Amino acid sequence: MSDNPVNTASPGRPKDMAKRQAILEAAKSLFLSKGYANTSMDAVALAAGVSKLTVYSHFTDKETLFTAAVVAKCEEQLPVMYFELPEGMPVETVLLNIARGFHRLINSEESVNLHRLMMTTGNQDVKLSRIFFEAGPMRMLQGMERLLGKIDQSGTLSIDKPFKAAEHFFCLLKGTANFRLLYGCGGQLSAAEAEAHVQDVVRLFMRAYRR
Repeated sequence: MSDNPVNTASPGRPKDMAKRQAILEAAKSLFLSKGYANTSMDAVALAAGVSKLTVYSHFTDKETLFTAAVVAKCEEQLPVMYFELPEGMPVETVLLNIARGFHRLINSEESVNLHRLMMTTGNQDVKLSRIFFEAGPMRMLQGMERLLGKIDQSGTLSIDKPFKAAEHFFCLLKGTANFRLLYGCGGQLSAAEAEAHVQDVVRLFMRAYRR
């Protein structure tokens, strides 16, 4: 059976958000356990306990569902509001909140497994790699770029290339511990070790871009 039936859901009909969440959770689990190519929309519907048409009423195709699953995982640890600059909140506090969320995200079991999946399938499916990169890493880089642009305008830090600075920030946070996790030759940092790493990175970043 085709994975792309005609979407018969009324465009004006409100979506059931509980079902949407169930679909996303099922999709994340199946994509990680079976891989992208071996995960069908039928299997997602069965795992989520909904009909196939319900899956398609929320997500038009498997690529859209995969993108939404990656975005949902990112937003669990890094909600969009993290990339705002609330009035009166110190810039260092804003950066620490983002750094902690990002560090939890990239070192989570789901994220590590997803990155391993992309490393094994990316060479075979360039389009899938691009979907993953744009939904995950690029989306966060762009959010950080906008935030750092606002910080530069506020005069707190001098950041003439906010996108490049965002790359520096996230790469510093990944550190050696994340490589060890990806390669399977290291475990999770303790809470104290993770916090020390995050604070070191933010202090280094602040010093590098201080006016």
